[in-house]
Order: sequence, then structure tokens, then C-alpha cells
Amino acid sequence: MPYISTRDGGAPPERLPFEATLLRGLARDGGLFVPEQWPRLDRAALTALRGLSYAEIAAAVTYPFLDGLMPADDWRRMVAEAYRGFTHRAVAPLKQLAPALWLLELFHGPTLAFKDYALQLVGPLLEAVLARRGEHATVVVATSGDTGSAAIEACRDLGAIEIVVLFPHGRISEVQRRQMTTVASSNVHTIAIEGTFDDCQDLVKQMFADEQFRAGLGLTGVNSINWARVMAQVVYYVAAAVALGAPEREVGFAVPTGNFGNVYAAHVARRMGVPIAELIIATNRNDILARFFATGRMSIAAVEPSLSPSMDIQVASNFERLYFELAGRDGAAVAGAFSTFRANGTLPAEPRLWREAQTLFAAHRVDDGQTRAAIAHTYAMTGELVDPHTAVALAAAEACRSARDLPIVALATAHPAKFPEAVESAVGFEPEPPPRLAALFERPERVTVLPNDIAAVERFVADRLRAEQEA
Repeated sequence: MPYISTRDGGAPPERLPFEATLLRGLARDGGLFVPEQWPRLDRAALTALRGLSYAEIAAAVTYPFLDGLMPADDWRRMVAEAYRGFTHRAVAPLKQLAPALWLLELFHGPTLAFKDYALQLVGPLLEAVLARRGEHATVVVATSGDTGSAAIEACRDLGAIEIVVLFPHGRISEVQRRQMTTVASSNVHTIAIEGTFDDCQDLVKQMFADEQFRAGLGLTGVNSINWARVMAQVVYYVAAAVALGAPEREVGFAVPTGNFGNVYAAHVARRMGVPIAELIIATNRNDILARFFATGRMSIAAVEPSLSPSMDIQVASNFERLYFELAGRDGAAVAGAFSTFRANGTLPAEPRLWREAQTLFAAHRVDDGQTRAAIAHTYAMTGELVDPHTAVALAAAEACRSARDLPIVALATAHPAKFPEAVESAVGFEPEPPPRLAALFERPERVTVLPNDIAAVERFVADRLRAEQEA
């Protein structure tokens, strides 16, 4: 299972093992890593997953991607340990809301958001690889809210890893911020950037492009630009589909997304053989993806704050992986297109690629008023409180589903208590915070505010890590 870069125009392209993609995160040419070919889950393989635990399904689905990194028994043990601390026995339970509408609850991990389902596995995997190599690494993360806290929780106190998290100052919820800034571990460093998530993401890409800086600090990343993140997210789509009757029964998913990583993982599951009949991309007012699927034009607009801040994104990095596939895996064409996109904010129009993309996904924009309405409607009809991102998925599912009898699974990507103000604005009261959030507002915060300037950020990171090593 070798990996190639989405921008490698060589013939043949450079082929790398999984371990190299895990440690590099981003390819040196600026591209994203993808498998050279997809592993297959045929009918027999899907049937064999019935009745297994989430961890058992995860080990089976992800092992082919590891490219022989470790023995299968070692991987099964690592996966089982990764999900041991989740608070629901099913790990990712399905909850039925209506005859053909389901919620996939992805908030039973340590930070109450779907990012835990990948990062609780990727963190220990990265630590194990570094330990075997006798190396240290600096994990650099850009977050729109949930990835940062999940990455910190996965990497805190690990001896071989320092973690640096960049988030947009004043543009995430207080709970999201405090889940990052109140962690007292000495290997955790948080930076509030005066800008948007797209600015944070761009700063991380610039750090990776700076070869001297990257090599000197041993940079790696666990954003969804790292293939291991996508690999781990494929699992809950497979598990949900099998629970609802796959391979005999088709299913659809409505996925709230800003960076395209979560819904791309669903697409990977479909490519592997899971019978997914419909994939609905649910966006908020930052609707670059919905605009692309409606018009064929992808142009960056200003990032606008919304009730669903984790999707306040205009540069959907993981879309490049899909574009690579639509372009016939032509790395040179992808490199040219995304160079233009970075230069002028508009992806070159390719009508053929757009038409093919429309056969793979539907997309829908949900504004803040519709988000509140979806929260209120869901509570009135079912008694379930949902967070604003989940509400976006539910609203999009209602608007876009093509067949009323097809089971549609809306992803519940965060616990409603992570966004109490948004929920209160819809139903008139705040959700009861779970025990994991009980002491969050009592602990002091550790955070540095920096301008959107790569020199300032690199200088801070280098100085902070140097001081940490000398202490």
C-alpha cells in the first residue's frame, strides 16, 4: 500500500511507505498523500464485520493502510486501547430520530467531538513510530475549534512529542478554547492567531514548506492533511453502514464539513466498497463547497463568523484529494490548478470534473437562522439536543435527500454542551454540561496571541521549544 502525493507529476510518481506519510504529514511538494490504490471491502468482508465491536471493526478496516508497519495483533491491541476510554459502550452509537433518519453520535471521546475518533488512535501510533526510531517530533496543528483539543488530548505528556496548536483568536467557542488553553502539560503550546482558521492553516503550510525550520524541529501534522487522520475516520462510516444492513442495504450520510476531510473519509469508505448511495455535504454560511457543487466555480470569499464555528472555513484543504481523483490522478495538473487557486483565490474551472463531482456528492448551505430552527425542531420532535454543526447536517439531510426510504445518517460531530450559547438561542436553555467539562472554567489558561505573520510564529515556536529543551 504505497502512497503518492497529489501534486507529484513524475512518471512514475514517488512512492512512499505509510510510516513516511505519517511523519511528514504534508508532502514536500505541497501536496497531500493518498494511497496508490484503494483496499477493498467486498460483500464477504463487510458481512464479517457484523457483531464486532467498534475497535475490532477499526482494526480490520485500517490495517491494510498501514503498509506492514506492525504485526496485526499489535495493531489490534493499539486500537483497542485507543477507544477504551470512550464513555459509550458502542463508541459511536446510532440513534434513530425518524423512520429513515439516524444520528451517528461522535462525541463520546475525551473532548466530546468527532476528532477524538481519529486522534486518540493517531497520537499513540505516532508516539510508537517515533519511539522505535529513537526520534522526537513537533506536531503542529491548525484548528477551527475541535481538532486542537483532540490533538492535545491525544499527545499531552507524550515524551517524544511537542504539540503546537494555532487557532483563530476570538472565533471559536469558549468551551473549545478552554479545552486547549487550560491543559497544563509542558509539551502543549497554544497560539491564538489574529485572523481566521484559513490564516492558521496557511501558517502551518508555510512552516512545512520552510525546509530548514521543518527539519530543525522535526515537524509533523495531525490535521486532516495527514492521511492517518482520514484513514481513522473511514471507520465510523463502515461501522454505521454495517449496523444498518450493509452490504445488502444502501445508506446515505449527511456530513457537516468545512475542510472536506470528514466527508472525504465517507467517500473513501464508498471507494472501498461500502454501499453508500448518497453523500450530502452540509455547509454553513461559509459555503465555498456548496457554491462549487452548485455552479462549478470554487472562489474564496471572506470568512464569516457563524453559530457553527468549526466550519468557518473558505479553503477546504482536503478537496485537493478529490480533485486529484477527478483529474485522473494527474499530479502535474493538480499542482497547476492549486497554484492558481493559491495565487488568485479561484480554482480553474473544469466543467468535466465538476459534472463528475456532482454525481458523487450533493451539497447544501444552511444559515444561522436555519441552524437554530433545526436545533429547535429536533428537540421538539425527539427530545434530543444537538449542537449547531449537527443541526446543519440535519437541515441539509432534510433539504437534499433524494429518497425518503433511504436511511440517512446525520453526523453528530460534537456534544451540544460545547456550544451552549448557540443551543440556548434555539431552545431557550443551555445543555447540561457532562462531567468532562465540569472543571473547565476553574482552571487557568495558557495561551499566546500572535499576529498573522509567519516570521513571528516561527520565532515564537522555535524559542518556546528551545526553552522547553533547556528547562
